[in-house]
Amino acid sequence: MGSPPADWLHDVLLAEAHREAFFALVDAEGLVVVKNVPSSHPSYRHVRGRSSPGRLSQGEYYHHDGCSGPVKPRIVEIRFPHQPTPRHVCTAVAPFPESVIAMVAELPPALRAHADLGPWHPRMADPASLDREAWDTLQGVVTRLVRRNLEAEAARAYFRAVDVCAGAYVLPWEQGESRFIANNNAFHTMQHRRAYMEPVGSGRPSGSLVKRWPGEELPLACLLS
Repeated sequence: MGSPPADWLHDVLLAEAHREAFFALVDAEGLVVVKNVPSSHPSYRHVRGRSSPGRLSQGEYYHHDGCSGPVKPRIVEIRFPHQPTPRHVCTAVAPFPESVIAMVAELPPALRAHADLGPWHPRMADPASLDREAWDTLQGVVTRLVRRNLEAEAARAYFRAVDVCAGAYVLPWEQGESRFIANNNAFHTMQHRRAYMEPVGSGRPSGSLVKRWPGEELPLACLLS
């Protein structure tokens, strides 16, 4: 019996012969977590975005990943590479549109009664009648209300409550862990966000994440290699 592949993620799971079957699994499940796999594949790029004690970054709000083209990437992979520094900041992954429903449900009563949300309450009584575009629009309304009316740490506490309400996956990161998130398909997607479990600016260093859109970027990496 030969030795195991040095990069099991790419040499086995994401090998060209298996890739589409794996992506179909991610589409069906919404989230697939692969743990303790070493990789230094060149297609990964560092996750950007900074938060401050007084302001949330864009990454702290629930979102699908977009791109410069007309079609959103099918799958988002976020990874915590092996490194000396532990990761103290979580990544919450929640089903969509349950993430939006939870955002409305966890609003403080005064914001839930805000005039901007007035037309949406009767429409939400029949969630099946709302398509993805409508849910995206509603999420934008709620996000603006939170951004304009809640102080930063109050907003972070609000989103932690949203995580619970939406049944989000918010387990701490482990070294060599990849999370494959269904970002764009016809039937079942997830959203994600950067989730702080302690006040921002505590001074404790946190390890860095990398990410990519494997459906679009792995074929490109092969062409460029």
